[in-house]
Amino acid sequence: MSISVLLVDDHKIVREGTRQLLALCSDIKVVGEAADGREAVKMAEEIQPDVVVMDVRLAQLNGIEATRIITNRFPKIKVLILSAYDDDSYVFPLFEAGASGYLLKTSSGDELAEAIRNVNEGETALSPHIGAKLVKHLSGKQVYQKKSMLEGLTIREMDVLRAAAYGHANKTIAVELGISVQTVQVHLRNIFSKLEVSSRSEAVARAIQYGWISLEPKDE
Repeated sequence: MSISVLLVDDHKIVREGTRQLLALCSDIKVVGEAADGREAVKMAEEIQPDVVVMDVRLAQLNGIEATRIITNRFPKIKVLILSAYDDDSYVFPLFEAGASGYLLKTSSGDELAEAIRNVNEGETALSPHIGAKLVKHLSGKQVYQKKSMLEGLTIREMDVLRAAAYGHANKTIAVELGISVQTVQVHLRNIFSKLEVSSRSEAVARAIQYGWISLEPKDE
C-alpha cells in the first residue's frame, strides 16, 4: 500500500519538482498540494494523508503553527519538514510542535523518499546537519534528571536518544551501540515512559524543554 503524501510549499515550482521526484517511487503517492499553512491544515483534515511534507515559511499560517495544529488534531499524520533554513529558531520549535523529521532542501530525491518512509514508520528523519545541531546541544551529564521526573535517563538511554536524534533506525542504533534491536526498543520504551512521551520527536522536544538541548541561537 502506498504512503500518501500532502505537499506544502508556497512555491509552485518546488511542489511540482518534489511531486516529480516522488512519482519515481512506487510506494509513495502525492495526494494533494497546499500553498500556505491554513490550506495545509484544511487539506490534512480532508485528505488525511500519512505524511505531510511541510515548508517552514508560509503565508496565512507558518509551518510551525500548521505543524502544531495538524499533529494535535490528527495524531496519526506525520509531519516532515522540508526547508531551506536550518536556524535554531525554526528547528527546535518545530520539534516541539510535533514534527517527526527535518530535511534541508539540499537533500536528494532519494533522501526525501527515505525520510518519508522513516517518519511513516514512526522513526525520526533528519538531515545530518540538523541532527548534529540537536546532538551537540545534548548535555554531557552522567545522569539526566529533572525534579519533575521520577527517574533520570541512564547513560545508555541517552546514547540511544542521541542516535535517534540523528534519525537512525533501530537496526542502525543497535549496530552502533553493539546491542540488539530488541534492547534498543526496550531503551526507547523506557525513555518514552520516563519523559512521558510517545514518539522520538516528542522525546527530543522534551529534552529541549528540560534544558538538555539549548534553545538559544548560537554563533556559527
